[in-house]
Amino acid sequence: MTKQALIIWGGWDGHTPRESAELFAGLLQKKGYEVTVSDSLDSYLDETLMTKIDLIVQIWTMDKISDEQWKGLDTAVRNGAGIAGFHGGMIDSFRENVEYQWMTGAQWVSHPGNCVENYSVQITDREHEITRGLGDFELRGTEQYYCHFDPSAHVLCTTTFTGEYGDATLYQKGAVLPYAWTKRWGKGEVFGACWGHTYKDFDVSEARELVLRGMLWASR
Repeated sequence: MTKQALIIWGGWDGHTPRESAELFAGLLQKKGYEVTVSDSLDSYLDETLMTKIDLIVQIWTMDKISDEQWKGLDTAVRNGAGIAGFHGGMIDSFRENVEYQWMTGAQWVSHPGNCVENYSVQITDREHEITRGLGDFELRGTEQYYCHFDPSAHVLCTTTFTGEYGDATLYQKGAVLPYAWTKRWGKGEVFGACWGHTYKDFDVSEARELVLRGMLWASR
C-alpha cells in the first residue's frame, strides 16, 4: 500500500517554508509516497485525512496552534502517524503549547551569533538506520541552534559550541548540544533535526539525506 505523507508549511517566511516543503515533497515522492502539501493548520482538523496519514512533516515556524488543531495532530501521532521535521519548522513552533514541545523533543532557545560562518555536526550513533554510512558534515552561513532538550530522546548527532560566535559568557565554550534525535509519542515515532534554517542547508548532501532518512524512519 502506498505510504501517505502530509507536509504542512507556513509561519515565518525567513525559514523558507514553501521551498523546503517543495524540496521534501519531491524527495518523498521519489521514495514512492503520495504527498499532500498544505499551507493551513486546519488540515489537522480533517479527521479523514489524519487517519490515513503515515507521516507528518511540519515546516511551520512560530505562530499559534488552536486547541482543536493540536488535538488533531496529537491524536494522529499518538495513534501511530510519524512526525518529522527540522529547525524552526518543527522546534520553534507554537511556543505557548508545552505539550507540543514535549512531543517534538526539543524547543529552540537561541542561536548564538545568529548566522555564523561555519560549524560542524558530529554523528554520535553510527549504527542507527538513519545515520549508517553517513559522515560528519559542515554547515556554512547558517544558524547553530541552542535548544532545551528532552533527556529521554535518543541522540543521533551533536554539535559543539566553540565560543567564537556571540557572547561566550552566555553559554559555555565546548558545550555539546544534541542536534538530531528520535523518540516516541504514543504509538508514533518522532524525528527531529536542528539544521535547516533555509532550504540551502540541504545543499549539503549529508544534511539532506539524514533528514530524509529520518522522515522514512518515522513513518508508520
